[in-house]
Amino acid sequence: MKEDYQPFVLGSRFCILPPNLTAPPGDHINLSMNRGAFGSGEHETTRSCLEFLESQKFYGQEKILDLGSGTGILSIAALLLGAGEAWCLDIEADAVKSCEENCKLNSVNEKVTHVCGTLDTLKEGDFDLILANIYGDILLDVASELVAKAKPGTILLLSGILWEYNSDIRRKYQQLGCELIRSRILEDFSTVILKKT
Repeated sequence: MKEDYQPFVLGSRFCILPPNLTAPPGDHINLSMNRGAFGSGEHETTRSCLEFLESQKFYGQEKILDLGSGTGILSIAALLLGAGEAWCLDIEADAVKSCEENCKLNSVNEKVTHVCGTLDTLKEGDFDLILANIYGDILLDVASELVAKAKPGTILLLSGILWEYNSDIRRKYQQLGCELIRSRILEDFSTVILKKT
């Protein structure tokens, strides 16, 4: 059984709440999430990613790749902010199911393609925004494939990175033609934002 939790604010624009609760008053963007095994957004790396996403302008045409999508919270947030469509990719079938449920809860599922598998199983390319909140060693392993999925000018929002992987990831992605926009050190993890040049 999925455990309930109290609504909480993430960043300045989002209120995360369980599906059975009415949203509290306020002008936040309400994001309903089943808790489940993949979390509901409390982790510092998720918070860091959402804070970046809410600072972006979306125009309804962006193609997003969410690698290791888990609950789908990052893609859902981007779509609620006005992005066009998302491809949510995860190797765990349970995560894909969780992502689909949460997309339905937030009325964005028609804008999402759910894929269970690895990056090399995804045929789609030319993404406008890449989200990957996964372990640093995986980000190193898939770096070439991930950069190849991006258009020139695409932002790559990489998080879930333990401190010890931060410099290796920055160096690797810069060698592949990305410009470092920001490296943000969190309590235990870090977030790296790059742009494909």
